[in-house]
Amino acid sequence: MHVPDGFIDAPTSAVTGVIAAGALAVSLRGARRELDEKTAPLAGLVAAFIFAVQMLNFPVAAGTSGHLLGGALAAILVGPYTGVLCVSVVLLMQGVLFADGGLTALGVNITDMALVTTVVSYAVFRGLLAVLPRGRRSVTAASFVAALVSVPAAACAFTLIYAVGGTTDISIGKVATAMIGVHVLIGIGEAVITALTVGAVIAVRPDLVHGARGLRQRLRLRVDGELVDAPAVPVSPAAAPTSRRKVWVTCLVASLVLAGFVSFYASASPDGLEKVAHDKGIDTRAKEHASAGSPLADYGVKDVSDARLSGGLAGVIGVGVTVVAGSAVFWAVRRRRGTDVSPVSHGL
Repeated sequence: MHVPDGFIDAPTSAVTGVIAAGALAVSLRGARRELDEKTAPLAGLVAAFIFAVQMLNFPVAAGTSGHLLGGALAAILVGPYTGVLCVSVVLLMQGVLFADGGLTALGVNITDMALVTTVVSYAVFRGLLAVLPRGRRSVTAASFVAALVSVPAAACAFTLIYAVGGTTDISIGKVATAMIGVHVLIGIGEAVITALTVGAVIAVRPDLVHGARGLRQRLRLRVDGELVDAPAVPVSPAAAPTSRRKVWVTCLVASLVLAGFVSFYASASPDGLEKVAHDKGIDTRAKEHASAGSPLADYGVKDVSDARLSGGLAGVIGVGVTVVAGSAVFWAVRRRRGTDVSPVSHGL
């Protein structure tokens, strides 16, 4: 879904740039209410995890692959405002360092991949939680559906942007049919990854999942044939930080392994947008990326001849840079949060 330079004309790119800038400004303010001492470190890690998983293209149809967009995952884990920032950090790192997604199209990509996916998925997620039974399974199920819907929603958004500012004379109906059709399939992969990740974090630390705030499952015991709530067990103050560090380290190691090793086995087929652009002739106006000469362009390290080593090193560097950049942004936002602002809390 990364839009390269040349697909969208300059005026439309400029307008989407303004929209993206506005969304980031609103998100920076909103993230102050979402981030606390527990979630600020997690947010930088979520950005790095999304970067890593986006390197894992999975086959969805003959000659076509897909990858995680990450808007739903980020919104559910750390909140919608922080989620927009997470995906935007990833897109910035990819565009500047890896020549993935045009720099003049950065506003298009942030609007499409960060803003649309996050807003749509979180709206669906909250709507489902309002009607589903209270519980962890409901959070996981709602995550699946929200992620599934977010991907074709992004495909629709791209089609609309292309209808306004596309640089080739292509039937918009054909573009819409092709884009939405393939991205429904990609959405299934997005939904599986999102639900598995959210479910894994909830199983260990539900208090770290923004979408699960307010979820409390008390242990129930059978006494004289009746189920009663067990007494609350006090938690040691030292236990939570240790557990949180374990979650952080585990997720970081997983991101490094995915980007540095597993990514070598990702599908080499073009992703949904690349395939549609080639089939419909949209890519005839694509321009060379401004960062094409980057030492990390195309997710490889320059002058490293071994493909496996080159891609693995690029992935590890990408995860490291993204987690550092993301953490710096979110800690800065956290520090600017006023003492009179309390975290956003949503009951289930």
